[in-house]
Amino acid sequence: MLNFLPTPIVTTIATLLLLINVLFWCPILLVFAFIKVLIPIKALRVMIDPLLIKIAEGWILCNSGWMKLTQNTKWDVQGLGDLKYKGWYLVNANHQSWVDILVLQHVFNGKIPLLKFFLKQELIKVPLLGLCWWALDFPFMKRFSKEYLEKHPEMKGKDLDTTRKACEKFSAIPTSVMNFLEGTRFTQAKYDKQKPPYRYLLKPKAGGIAFAINAMGDKFNSLLNITIVYPDGIPSFSDFLSGKVKHVIVRVQEEPIPADFSSKDYNNDPEFRQEFQQWTHQLWLEKDELIHQLLDDKPHQPLHKQDKLIQEHQHEGL
Repeated sequence: MLNFLPTPIVTTIATLLLLINVLFWCPILLVFAFIKVLIPIKALRVMIDPLLIKIAEGWILCNSGWMKLTQNTKWDVQGLGDLKYKGWYLVNANHQSWVDILVLQHVFNGKIPLLKFFLKQELIKVPLLGLCWWALDFPFMKRFSKEYLEKHPEMKGKDLDTTRKACEKFSAIPTSVMNFLEGTRFTQAKYDKQKPPYRYLLKPKAGGIAFAINAMGDKFNSLLNITIVYPDGIPSFSDFLSGKVKHVIVRVQEEPIPADFSSKDYNNDPEFRQEFQQWTHQLWLEKDELIHQLLDDKPHQPLHKQDKLIQEHQHEGL
């Protein structure tokens, strides 16, 4: 490990290795994706998908390699024992930083099918990476503001249609459908605006995973409820590249998905919508308590940044 080197050197090495990895794997992936587009027969196109996935897994493996080389991170991971590589999983995690994505890929690569993230439409414009995400069938979601929908009511539900179409495609090959239930990264400003009934989490947005469950029918083996904790405080991506993330805690809890959820209509059934939201709320209450316990088990670690901020606001009367 090179973490003993001065921070600027570690940052430079990690950044260069990250970029080299992108420049190596992206062209390979895109060549095979282009071949897939050119094949006129759907049955033959589908045969390219496993190869694209193997390329992506090689890419992630190399990411783990440069992370191990440049980082001195203690990984505390529990709950991977009974997972299946050839299964279907709905994966959910709390979201605090862009580092979460590297953490999830590092922990689950080769243990469950490749994680397919729901991405904002704007991310397709990211040089090289946007094309790679498209090649891997990552669904791109276009979010509309409340004001926009009031002026253009015909666009209501279009993002959920994207969810449904993507999940129908996922049902053909073992897939892990990844969703950050909060819909955005945790920040103190968002926390203060929402005033959620949790200490470490924003409010869950249930619609996306409700539609995923409906579209996939009974394909999902289970829900993987992932909790990510950074005991030394939420890191930025630059913190990670510079080797400042010394400790990552990941807990994997496999939860059953109620059998009748796949046959109910979240959008048009108010009773089911309330039931589903209560289910996600309960998951979030348990996750919030787990985060508190994990932080409380580290009495000699610096107080979690979120804990500091929350305590300050509690003293102010929040």
